[in-house]
Amino acid sequence: MSIIEDETGKRSLNFIEAFVESDLKEGKNGNRVHTRFPPEPNGYLHIGHAKAICLDFGIAQQYGGKCNLRFDDTNPTKEDVEYVDSIMEDIHWLGFDWEDRLFYASDYFGKLFDFANQLIKSGLAYVDDQPAEEISKQKGTPTQPGTDSPFRSRSVEENLDLFARMNQGEFEEGSRVLRAKIDMSSPNMHFRDPIIYRIIKYPHHRTGEAWKVYPMYDFAHGQCDFFEGITHSLCTLEFEVHRPLYDWFVTQLKDEDNDYRPRQIEFNRLNLTYTVMSKRKLLQLVQEGLVKGWDDPRMPTLCGLRRRGYTPESIKNFIKKIGYTKVDGMIDVSLLEHSVREHLNQIATRISAVIDPVKLIITNYPEDKVEMMEAIDNPELHEESPVHEIPFTRELYIERDDFMENPPKKYFRMTPGNEVRLKSAYIVKCTGCKKNEETGEVEEIYCEYDPQTRSGMPEADRKVKGTLHWVSAVKSIPAEVRIYDRLFNVENPAEETEKDFRELLNPDSLKVLTNCRIEPYAEKAQPGDRFQFQRIGYFNVDKDSQPGKLVFNRTVSLKDTWGKVKGKE
Repeated sequence: MSIIEDETGKRSLNFIEAFVESDLKEGKNGNRVHTRFPPEPNGYLHIGHAKAICLDFGIAQQYGGKCNLRFDDTNPTKEDVEYVDSIMEDIHWLGFDWEDRLFYASDYFGKLFDFANQLIKSGLAYVDDQPAEEISKQKGTPTQPGTDSPFRSRSVEENLDLFARMNQGEFEEGSRVLRAKIDMSSPNMHFRDPIIYRIIKYPHHRTGEAWKVYPMYDFAHGQCDFFEGITHSLCTLEFEVHRPLYDWFVTQLKDEDNDYRPRQIEFNRLNLTYTVMSKRKLLQLVQEGLVKGWDDPRMPTLCGLRRRGYTPESIKNFIKKIGYTKVDGMIDVSLLEHSVREHLNQIATRISAVIDPVKLIITNYPEDKVEMMEAIDNPELHEESPVHEIPFTRELYIERDDFMENPPKKYFRMTPGNEVRLKSAYIVKCTGCKKNEETGEVEEIYCEYDPQTRSGMPEADRKVKGTLHWVSAVKSIPAEVRIYDRLFNVENPAEETEKDFRELLNPDSLKVLTNCRIEPYAEKAQPGDRFQFQRIGYFNVDKDSQPGKLVFNRTVSLKDTWGKVKGKE
């Protein structure tokens, strides 16, 4: 994370950086900065996780500290090694590395179990036989105190015995829990004897069937931070009300003579328009076949964005722009799209691609002649940009919507009697067209070229108002192009409570075009290669590509056309 300077040259810190610098100035925790990224391995990471990753690893880098990767694997029923592998891949793709600091909450199951027994011995935890619904009712409300469990006064010996038997598998799931004994009248509902262990009889992906009881997040998280020497535990705002409980558990765990303790700091989570961030809902989309997997390019998952053609740089630049605050809000997804346009504009090779082709015949051009025209790879590089050659022939393809027989005013593309320039080639004048007798659809367009107007020749600078891209009809290669759009057709799907979120899906979020033609320069492109299709948008080669059949995904359009459609501009 870069440190921003204001107009006076002074450093401008966000509130988290200010906390960290204050702690360093006071010499807390041995002047160390040690953070962690603690994902649950129950799904694939999404763009919201990228914000946390950039903060956790970025703060550590900025202050010469360390950042751990620690999987919060405390619920074996929802976890999978597939998710573990994907999370590590995504973090590396973003450009961060945990080095030798890979940990799991399951690494500490023994220590956590011992700590739970320590709380029982201190009279600060007890086994409750009530069902979850009854426990919830007894918690009271924010304005009314809770009611003590009838099992709150159990003896230490009985609690130790029951807790041990819970872990031995003697009792059924849901029949007993271990609760911390704190304060049933506390104004903080999280202090009203929270559940800290529950019975789960399901094999763990790392520990197998060694454990039958598993710690709750509030109990495991702070203690794992403490075991690892974490100094700054950065998390999203919904955990702010959990912070007193986090501190209470740490206080019970640490020695009185030890000054070290981790500090929890909360920041606003990322909410994007036209997007859902709930892993539960994303899992539904995948399991119900409403998208084609976690890496579907319409998904906000990092693997989906990667497959769509987003770059790590564009995502990190987007996160720098939105920053970190203490106020939740909604970020317009067009800002994310703008960030990827900015980066792809700098790095993407320009090529000609016609995604809805109609044939253009230059009637005065020799039938067998092939000229190689020079095309600049990326004009943003100016004089440094390499060039490649594109074949020009008598028969070409242009975009169907680049021709109108009876155009409106200010239509500067191809129309009978009008001149346009074919990019990097000649000026041509349209002489007419041929239509299908039954449908009336234009099948061929005819034109004549001026041989003195080839790019680089004296007449080349003659001004015409329209410039069209094109490909050779005989030298171009076929391709499939997938036009992706926003997955939902409402700005904030989470707020539409009257409808199931699946009813809000955009039916036009994917259009597959199978008759596209691409210039032969792209023939050897590999999955992941990125291009700008002239006048159309930014695209990348999909992993579904095969020899002889390229498949391209549209990453983003050249401009934010969605805003205009929705009346925002």
